[in-house]
Amino acid sequence: MKVPNILVKSLLSVVVCSALLSGEIISKSINTKKTDSVTSSTKKVDKKHATHWGYTGHAGPENWGLLSDEHKLCKDGKSQSPINITKSVTVQAHSLEEIGFDYKTSISSVINNGHTIQVNFDEGSSITVDEIKFPLIQFHFHTPSENQINGEHFPLEGHFVHATKDGSLAVVALMFEDGLENPFLKKVWAKMPKKGGEKESLDIPASEVNALLPKDKGYYRFDGSLTTPPCSEGVRWMVLKNYTTISKEQTKEFLDLFEHNNNRPIQPINARKVVY
Repeated sequence: MKVPNILVKSLLSVVVCSALLSGEIISKSINTKKTDSVTSSTKKVDKKHATHWGYTGHAGPENWGLLSDEHKLCKDGKSQSPINITKSVTVQAHSLEEIGFDYKTSISSVINNGHTIQVNFDEGSSITVDEIKFPLIQFHFHTPSENQINGEHFPLEGHFVHATKDGSLAVVALMFEDGLENPFLKKVWAKMPKKGGEKESLDIPASEVNALLPKDKGYYRFDGSLTTPPCSEGVRWMVLKNYTTISKEQTKEFLDLFEHNNNRPIQPINARKVVY
């Protein structure tokens, strides 16, 4: 399983979330035994030597696996994300556990990392899955949606990214469908930086984050990967069945900022099943 297995506590809210989206932290000793250094050191690539990737042209998704040996899973992986969730790949579970949401801290900042807009949280929020507590790191967006449900793309998909100190990852995906203006997004869009690499302070209380989530938190679950290089596998994916809304104007505002879509194409399901 190829996941980042070094996370420094003091950098979780900025460095890790940047790594998940920009590949600036190299996963170390992925297929070897963990050592005592796992929780005490972070290896960061000098930006001058970091492999450039994007969503268009030579650096686009179809070429990610060819850009660097560190990104080989993008073309060779067998459990890649995103996927199309259809009836033919779903299996109903008799006792699928509820996601233990414990979002109790505020959003502290919003970043344009050149690939997406992400909001960072103060430390202290988490989900519990498989009796494991996954601290909440950040929430970012893709347009159109990366995952599909019965072949349908949504205007926007949000990813709540959670990570443990040993590098285990869990992502909760929330779909936004065409409809009324979203008050949560209105606040984020008002402060989102216009240039890559810029950061702005943003204060949104936990109550408004929880209000963004659907009341019925049923979900689809599958094993997958990061949807950006290095496409590390072993990620627990939970796609919420119920949606929230986004206005067409809000979708356009996000799309105009990057001037292109920022979603990875659907990946083969292979032998996987989706549990619900």
